[in-house]
Amino acid sequence: MTDVTASTAAGTEVVAGTGDEAVVSLGDGWENDGGGGRRPEDDAGRGVVAAFGQTMKTLRVREGMEREEFGRHLGYSASTIASFEQGRRIPSPRTIERADELLRAGGLLCLWKEQVERAQYPAFFQGMAALEKEAVELLSFDTLVVKGLLQTEEYMRALLAMRRPVLAQETIEQRVVARLARQDIFDRWPAPLLSFVMDESVLRRPYGGKDVLRGQLEHLLLAGQKRNVEIQVMPLDCEESAGVDGPFTVVARKDGKKFVYAEAQGTSALQTDPEQTTLAAARYGIIRSQALTPRESLELIEGLLGSL
Repeated sequence: MTDVTASTAAGTEVVAGTGDEAVVSLGDGWENDGGGGRRPEDDAGRGVVAAFGQTMKTLRVREGMEREEFGRHLGYSASTIASFEQGRRIPSPRTIERADELLRAGGLLCLWKEQVERAQYPAFFQGMAALEKEAVELLSFDTLVVKGLLQTEEYMRALLAMRRPVLAQETIEQRVVARLARQDIFDRWPAPLLSFVMDESVLRRPYGGKDVLRGQLEHLLLAGQKRNVEIQVMPLDCEESAGVDGPFTVVARKDGKKFVYAEAQGTSALQTDPEQTTLAAARYGIIRSQALTPRESLELIEGLLGSL
C-alpha cells in the first residue's frame, strides 16, 4: 500500500499508511529569522508559538527582569520581546538558547526549539522542511521555477509577488526569510549530496526582469562549483524526458529511508512507501542521464548569462 500524505489549500489532510513511515503535512501556501523574528504560518503553529511565548514570559517575570532589560541582553527592543511573548513573532534558535541561559531555564526553553522553528513554515511544508535538515542526499527535478534551495532573494520576491490571490507584503517577507533559512543545507557538515536537474526553460524565463535573472544565473554558477552540488540542465531540444509527469524531490536520510515530495496548485504529497520512493529515485536517475552533464550545464548557464 502506498503511504502518502497529501494536503490541499483548504488544509484537508489525507493520510494512507501507518507506522514510523507516515509523515504528516497540512495547510496551504508555498513554503523566517529577520531582525524582528518570524511569524507563525498557521493555526497549529500559532498555538505552539503562543505556548512558548507564555513560558518565556513566565520565566522572565520569575527572574524579575523587565522586557527592556531582557531585550537589551538579547539585542532586541522591548516591543519585539513582547511580540515573542505574545506569540506574534518567532525567535531564532540562537535567541532561544540565549534566552534559556539568561533566564536560568535549565534547558526548558530549548526543548521548544524544534517545534518553534517548524512553525515558521506553512503546515503543508513542515514535513519536508524537517527532512531537508536530516537529508544525506537530496535529488530535485524542476520544470517551472528554480528550486527554492537555489533561489536568490530577489528571485524569491519576484515569484511570491506573482502569486494569485495576491499575498500581503508581510507574508512575502516572512516566506522569503524562511526560504533563505533553508539554504543552510549548503553549509552543513557532513555535507549532504545535492543534485538538481532543471528544465532549460526555467533558466530562460526572466521572472522579475533581466537583472533578477542575471543574479539568479550567477548564483547557480557559484552553487554548481560546490563539491557536494551537481546542477544539470534538461535541454529544450531533448526529444525524450522521463520527467514528463512534472517536478519532484527525493530525500534520503541517514537511516536509509527515502521520501518523495511533490506539490502543485496548493496541493502537496509526501510519499514514504518504499516501492514508490525507489521508483522515483530510479526515474530521477534516468532524468539525470538524459540531461546535460554538470560541466555542460554550467557552460550553458554561462552562455545564457552572457546573452543577457
